[in-house]
Formats: sequence, C-alpha cells, structure tokens
Amino acid sequence: MSKTYAIDMCNGSIFPKLLRFAIPLMCSSILQLFFNAVDVIVVGYFCGEDSLAAVGSTSSLINLLTNLFMGLSIGANVLVARYYGAKEDKHLHDVVHTAIALSLISGVVLTVFGVIFVEQILVWMQTPDNVLGLATVYLRIYFMGMLATMVYNFCSAILRAVGDTKRPLYYLLIAGALNVVMNLFFVLVCDMNVAGVGVATVISQCVSAILVVRCLVKECGAYRLVLKDIRLHGRYIGRILRIGLPAGLQGTVFSLSNVVIQSSVNSFGSIVMAGNAAAASVEGFVYMAMNAFHQAAVSFVGQNVGAGKTERIKKIVVRVLICVTVTGVVLGGLAVLFGENLLGFYSGEVDVIAEGMVRLRMICSLYFLCGLMDVMVGVLRGLGHSIMPMIVSLLGACGLRLVWIFTIFQMEPYHTTQVLYLSYPVTWIITFVCHVICYFVVSRKHFKRLAGEAS
Repeated sequence: MSKTYAIDMCNGSIFPKLLRFAIPLMCSSILQLFFNAVDVIVVGYFCGEDSLAAVGSTSSLINLLTNLFMGLSIGANVLVARYYGAKEDKHLHDVVHTAIALSLISGVVLTVFGVIFVEQILVWMQTPDNVLGLATVYLRIYFMGMLATMVYNFCSAILRAVGDTKRPLYYLLIAGALNVVMNLFFVLVCDMNVAGVGVATVISQCVSAILVVRCLVKECGAYRLVLKDIRLHGRYIGRILRIGLPAGLQGTVFSLSNVVIQSSVNSFGSIVMAGNAAAASVEGFVYMAMNAFHQAAVSFVGQNVGAGKTERIKKIVVRVLICVTVTGVVLGGLAVLFGENLLGFYSGEVDVIAEGMVRLRMICSLYFLCGLMDVMVGVLRGLGHSIMPMIVSLLGACGLRLVWIFTIFQMEPYHTTQVLYLSYPVTWIITFVCHVICYFVVSRKHFKRLAGEAS
C-alpha cells in the first residue's frame, strides 16, 4: 500500500492521526447513508406519501437482518489491526482471506433469508396495508444486493484496520453519484416507483464492492487479497466470532428494539411514519459522523494492543471521547436548527415536516450521548472485550428501551411520539456510564498483562 494511505497509529501525535483517519471515514459513512437518503428523497417527491413511508420505514428492518453479520466485520477489523500493529504477516494474510470468505457466506445467507421472509416480518411490524406491498418490493430488491454489501463492508473493515479510510471514500463517491443518476432515471423515465430506487441501490452497491475488491487484489502488503487463497482458516474463525458475534448480536438486538419502536410509530399512521422516516434519515448523517470515531477507537486501540503500548491507549480513549462529543453537539445542534429546511428535501407536506421535527428535537439535541456510548464500546472491542459491552448494551440500552415502550409508553397520558423518542437519550446516558465503569475495571487487568508481556 502506498505510504500516503497508511497511518502509523502506534507512534506520534494522536489528534492529527485521529482526524486523518476519521474524516474520510465520516465522509464515507455519510455517503453510504446517502444511498438510502436519495431513495427516500426521490420517492418522497415523485412517488407520493405511501412510497416515502414504504422506503423510509425499512431501515430498522434492514439493520435487524444485517447487523449480526456486520458484527463479524468488526471481529475481522480488530484481528487485522492487532496483527498489523504486531507486524505478524502470516497471521495477517490468513485473517484477511478468512474475513473475505465470511463476507461471501454472509451475503448469500442474507440474500436468501431476506427475499423469502421480509413480507412476513413487515406484517409482524404492523405495516399498514397501503404501504406493505411497496415496502415488500423494495426490500426484496434491496436484499438482492446483499452479497455486494457484505463484501464491501468486510473489505473496508480490512482497510480501516491498517489506517486506509481514503480509498473506500473514493469508491463510494463513484457509486453514490451513479446511484443518484440511476434513481432519477428509473423513477422519472422508467416509472418504476420503489422498485426503481431498489435496483439503483443494488447496482451502486455492486460497483463499490468491485472497486474495493480490486483495491485489495492490487495491494503489495501482507493484507493483499489473493483470490485463490480465499478460504476459512479454522484457527481465526473462532477469534473473529469471539469478537464479532457479540458485536453482531448487540447490533441485532439494538435493531430489534428499533423495530419495536418502528412498530409503535407505524401505529400512528402514514403521516407520522413519513415524518419519522425523514427525520431518521437526517439524524442518520449525524450518527454516521460520530460513528467514525467509534471505528477509530476500534482500529487505534487494536493496533496499540498489538504493539503493547498501554499508555498510548489511555491517551487515545480521552481524545476520541473529546472528538465524538464535539461532533455530536455541533452536528446535532445544526440538525435541529435547520431541521425544517432539511426535512423539506424529503417531503413538501407540512404535516410530515412537523412530525419529523418532533423526532429531531427529542433526539438530535442529545445525540452526542449516543456517540459517547458507542466510542466506549469501540474501546472495549479494541481491547478484545466484546461480550462485556454486548451485555451492558443489551441490558442498559435495549432492555430499558423495551421496558419503557411496554410500560410508560402504554399509559394513556404518555402514549405520544415525544415519550416514545425520549426512550433513546435516557438509555444512552445510562449505558455510557456503565461502559465507563467497565473500562476502568477491565483496563487495569488488561494493561498489567500487556506490561508483563512487554517485559
């Protein structure tokens, strides 16, 4: 890999390297989210309210079905970062090819499952009849591209682990521009409605996957992808699963709680669904910006664990928390301040915009708490602890959120969307505090062990 793409995470000043890593990743994540946002915007303006609700309300279900497998890419990221930091090339080569094999298996499983079962799951989510057919068509097409999605995300995780966040950004710029053009073509020229935006998304996902695979194939380092070497190495599968499965399970249960919330939103009708979908898309950009520092925590901590640099890990934790707080406060505040204008891109309906502002005010003003929570999860995963943050997150965020929905929200005076959305910030702060306590508990033992290995 060219030196201009590499980041030495184990030496030198931390802040500049954090920003050099996070900013391209931030742009990449936002651009990836832009795929779905363009779908929502196009159908909102050219296909009507029902189509907007159909496309916009599917994100929680997509996340539910994909997060378990996406967690495996986090396991691969941690191992690649660790072996790269320790300069163990043979281990690095085998982990890379095991990760790519897992991405192919994950993509096939998700495609088959999604195409067969999405309609029934949408019914369980209380999707209104006027939206159900459109949502089913969109999701079935979307899951046709899941193999490409998995390959892209696993390959990007490998590049992130060694500090390359720039080239995935370049590939997404190409795919994103293609997605916009094809969305307009399939909807306006071919009159394909939600099917058109689904096909455009699948094609753009395939393009980004092909580009990132080509990038790894042309590499010169130990993490170069050799297509004939792609296979599952048993000794690394267990290590990836030990970190990745808890991460994936945590993401899946988080998504399950969001599906329950989406079901509650659906009970208020298509206007609230459309407003909620538009607001969720806007706040998604803020989340993705903060999530770049979660990814930075995983890679920076992982590499320094491999290099045995305990004092540097402590400094990284403080600096990443500062970065994510500033990002969340600034972008969350801007989302609320310009919320009506932003929501206007998704729908011209006054009622839809008003419902969207309810969600933005309740969530984005305190969104930095979610960023703090996620960063601590990334730190613990980078240290090799994945089960602990999973348990804390499931109990502190998902469990409490579900309790909130089935108790407080069910009371007549509190059966409102405001109370429903309030469940997010309440659970973020509780879970963040618990993660901080866990970090102080495990870091003492972990750092002592690293110091012993170094001596």
